[in-house]
Amino acid sequence: QVQLVESGGGSVQSGGSLRLSCEASGFPLNGYSMGWFRQAPGKEREGVSCISSVDGSTYYAHSVKGRFAISRDNTKNTVHLQMNNLKPEDTAVYYCVTDQTNYGDYLCQGVPDYWGQGTQVTVSS
Repeated sequence: QVQLVESGGGSVQSGGSLRLSCEASGFPLNGYSMGWFRQAPGKEREGVSCISSVDGSTYYAHSVKGRFAISRDNTKNTVHLQMNNLKPEDTAVYYCVTDQTNYGDYLCQGVPDYWGQGTQVTVSS
């Protein structure tokens, strides 16, 4: 049974930083890319950043490039999202996701099969 448990959300002022973490269990690390989606009020869910299982290559949405960094620790079955220089438009519920695909860009640009419960990120101006 796939389980994804997020932590690290919260409230910060514009320009601040947060680090999200996702602890994963119930699936093999090989062949499962992982990443983060977000959904802001009144907007569709979007793929923010994903990391490939096969080679660790990363995908970032254009809106977060240069500000966010994704990493994966296979020894601890965790994936992190370091978010710097946060903006009010980053306010959303952030979800950890995974699917049986080797490549992060496929994960972030598709509809993942597995989702965590979400964690709220609020950025005030």
